[in-house]
Amino acid sequence: MSGSEESDVSDDIDKPDPAYAATPQAEDFAAVEDPFALFAEWMALAEDSEINDPNAMALATADTSGLPNVRMVLLKGVDVEGRKDRGFVFYTNLESAKGNELEANAQAALLFHWKSLRRQIRVRGPVSAVDPAEADAYYQSRPRQSRIGAWASDQSRPLESRFALEKNVALVAARYPIGEIPRPPHWSGFRVTPLEIEFWHDRPFRLHDRVAFRRSDEHAPFARTRLYP
Repeated sequence: MSGSEESDVSDDIDKPDPAYAATPQAEDFAAVEDPFALFAEWMALAEDSEINDPNAMALATADTSGLPNVRMVLLKGVDVEGRKDRGFVFYTNLESAKGNELEANAQAALLFHWKSLRRQIRVRGPVSAVDPAEADAYYQSRPRQSRIGAWASDQSRPLESRFALEKNVALVAARYPIGEIPRPPHWSGFRVTPLEIEFWHDRPFRLHDRVAFRRSDEHAPFARTRLYP
């Protein structure tokens, strides 16, 4: 390799990714005091920039042996200011793997990653069940076929064939041909009340911005800390 070629390669290595400048740049967020307000700001940007499901989040739980488990779910609510257990809400089959794991170990971690923004948010904290009225209200807002599916699917358990699932869907649809479909007793929601929320923004050459909000319990105020990348 000639000296000129070596110089060109070195120049390329020392330049930021050209795509970086095309993404929305976050202003310095190390002085922000309210993590929920910052979350709302970033989520609004993600709703404009992500191709689909900006509310998708990885949910990590652990089984009784401590072996971790992770899957993607959809965020369905963020509580308003003033609620003591303010947190992030999602819904699921309570008899699923995550439902059983959360019953045995009511703690979880969440991760939002928005590639279009080059940002992510991590959340950790205790988990509690939403109240029945809250679950009923959300369930009735779902598409009819999704409500039928909640009855038809024995989530996380062995399925002999696709036909067996479609048969269950047909049977539930026949049971509720018109009118309201009640919420299954095994289907409800969980709320993750954060003890830690970390905001991460990509920067050139891995010199990322990281700001963590931490507290000792769900009633304590958050303390803000800037972290090395």
